[in-house]
Amino acid sequence: MVQTRISIHRTGLALMGAAFLAAAFSSSLLSAGPVEEERDTCLGCHGDQTASKDLPDGTKVSLFVDVSQLDKSVHGTRVKCSDCHPGTEEVPHPERPVKTFREYQASFREACRRCHFDNYTKTLDSVHYAQIAKGDFRAPFCVDCHGSHAITRPAQPKPDISKTCARCHEKIFEVYKKSVHGKAFVAHNPDVPVCTDCHKSHDIANPHSAAYRLRTPQICGSCHTNKAVMAKYNLSTDVLSTYLADFHGMSASLEKGQTKNQRAVVAVCVDCHGVHDITTVKGEGSRVVKANLLRTCQQCHKDASENFPAAWLSHYEPSWKRAPLIYGITLFYKVLIPFIIGGLVLQILLHLWRVVVNR
Repeated sequence: MVQTRISIHRTGLALMGAAFLAAAFSSSLLSAGPVEEERDTCLGCHGDQTASKDLPDGTKVSLFVDVSQLDKSVHGTRVKCSDCHPGTEEVPHPERPVKTFREYQASFREACRRCHFDNYTKTLDSVHYAQIAKGDFRAPFCVDCHGSHAITRPAQPKPDISKTCARCHEKIFEVYKKSVHGKAFVAHNPDVPVCTDCHKSHDIANPHSAAYRLRTPQICGSCHTNKAVMAKYNLSTDVLSTYLADFHGMSASLEKGQTKNQRAVVAVCVDCHGVHDITTVKGEGSRVVKANLLRTCQQCHKDASENFPAAWLSHYEPSWKRAPLIYGITLFYKVLIPFIIGGLVLQILLHLWRVVVNR
């Protein structure tokens, strides 16, 4: 009798355990179910490769969605179709008052805001959004850069960033490919800067503004002060500090934050080295090679003579081997100024001591 009760008790515990596991399993299915269920429902129509829609302007738009793209997407089975396509829960879907495919895409451009609010707010300050606000839908939306169904993680792979920008900025991309940065990009060098390294990704500023120009030394310096990276290519990391120490850099520092729409009258990195067409300093066509340096200086200094560039130390620190006169004068003042200040302080202390003693 006791044995029967124990077996019944064990059986009851086993049934309770099984019920608990079944409930937990069914709960996990229910939590994942709505996404998969809705996707299967949508693919019932959108899985048809012939599915299409005729727009009022005569454009035929494919409505086919490749399920393999959805499987590769970072959204995967975590995001429902209706999360990105609100208002499509009803079947047939309500008609949208659009005439072109671009207008149709624009009608969904606010959808990303729901999950990616921080990045969305950054785009409101971008030069792209400024065009969209004017009604120019040629400017890119989120899907133009990130894709729609086959969305990958940002900067993976990194070279795809510049290729994405090239869809709209093809001419600039062709110039960039021939530059010292672009040649490294073509060779799949991971150290090379891509578009977003200089222009950012979401809050892209107007590159023609004075504020952006004055920020270029810091932009260039983000790579050119990296000792680990510059050591690979035997490049100096003193380029930013030497620039900020000379007349040009000091002027740029003073003008920063004071100019709004005016062009800052001071030379920054891009004025001497170029923008997208940057070459090595000794390369053919370099703006800073000795044969072309005078012409580069004359962009700002119209009356510059042949000896004018010799007055600039470039990015070199003065030493006994390079610019010994300047180095000697600098060294002289480094000794003279502390000596004079120290002497003045000593004189004041001696005077105070004498006043105290003679009381």
